[in-house]
Amino acid sequence: MKRLTLLRHAKSGWDDPVSRDFDRPLNTRGKRASEVIGRWLHDHDISFDLIVGSPAVRVVETIEHVAIGLGETMAPTWDKRAYLASASSLLEIIHGTPDAVERLLLVGHNPGLEDLVLMLVPDEGDGARDEVEEKYPTASLVAIDFETEHWAEIQAGKGRLIYFKRPRDIDPALGPEPV
Repeated sequence: MKRLTLLRHAKSGWDDPVSRDFDRPLNTRGKRASEVIGRWLHDHDISFDLIVGSPAVRVVETIEHVAIGLGETMAPTWDKRAYLASASSLLEIIHGTPDAVERLLLVGHNPGLEDLVLMLVPDEGDGARDEVEEKYPTASLVAIDFETEHWAEIQAGKGRLIYFKRPRDIDPALGPEPV
């Protein structure tokens, strides 16, 4: 059995005067949401054998703040292919994961992550899958299990969604901002 966990980067700052999208940092709310997710992972004793992340600043900072909440150091592998990647590009990264890894955390961007969930998990009226399809908010986690021993065998429609956890599910103050 393989478990794939997907984490969308936390809320980034659009007001920050950076010249490239790649360089956008997290805003205060994003840092807080990341730490909340880290505490939730700690409280549920969830760990990963391998962490792969987009090298974009907002992903790097998301992982740093998750680690603060988790109370542990996280040592990700940075993969440029994950930056704004499509679902099919993310699947290529997954397929290349060594089979010794049982629990993979992939940290990146939408719409690729959401599309990947919808590709891998069959639409069987599952409430959590429907929620992901409605909106995969920043700093949200999705875990998917696969009945296989080989990452290269993961394919569309063969995953089972285990949980979909949004920061607002843990701390209601992190719910949608007023318009």
